Amino acid sequence: MRRLVCVLCCVTLLLSPATLAGGAGRVLYRVDFSTQPDGDAVAWLQQQGFAFHLRARDLAPRFEQGRLVLETATEAAGGVVRQLHVPGARRLRVRWGVDRYPQGADWAKGVYRVPIAVMVSFGEDKMASGSLFVPNAPYFLSVFLGAYEQEGRAYTAKYYKKGGRYFCQPCGVPPGQTVVTEFDLARHFTEQFPPRVLPSVSSVGVQMNTTDTTGGARAFLMSIELLE
Repeated sequence: MRRLVCVLCCVTLLLSPATLAGGAGRVLYRVDFSTQPDGDAVAWLQQQGFAFHLRARDLAPRFEQGRLVLETATEAAGGVVRQLHVPGARRLRVRWGVDRYPQGADWAKGVYRVPIAVMVSFGEDKMASGSLFVPNAPYFLSVFLGAYEQEGRAYTAKYYKKGGRYFCQPCGVPPGQTVVTEFDLARHFTEQFPPRVLPSVSSVGVQMNTTDTTGGARAFLMSIELLE
């Protein structure tokens, strides 16, 4: 987990403002995987500017039925990330789901593993990682789907206690179900970190980590949006 956080904190996809129905706010950034034809996703992701980290290729990234699917049957950690500059983004919206949770993942017991997470980094200033051997990184908020975690709780992991927070939202989603996560970036950032002015979003990443668990994992992602 620590190495994955390092690289993820360090798509141009679709970046045209649009007005959401219901006055929910303007879309400042959107990456939509739902229009891609079935098949291997590596080449397309690279063309769109995604950088692959750790064992991201071992997660067999592919498009299936309008979804970006990540899957492993073993212990693996990897992710893809895109550096951005999106000022004014205050909310995150993700359409996603989990087909198979990693067995043994338990944040209450210090097993900080995720079937899928979307991580948003802010600004360029780097916070201490808490270790001489782990690179420092910008502030970040990571939203993940967990089987047993507590929704609304701000989790910390072994590293990045000063600059990183993890939120399960929602928790316990039934396998195979698609959910829409609406997450208030601005509120959670100002509640968790000292800065009173929300920095611009500097990167967005997607990750999976099944290290120290059994059974692997399978999860899918349809779209990511940053909103005013």
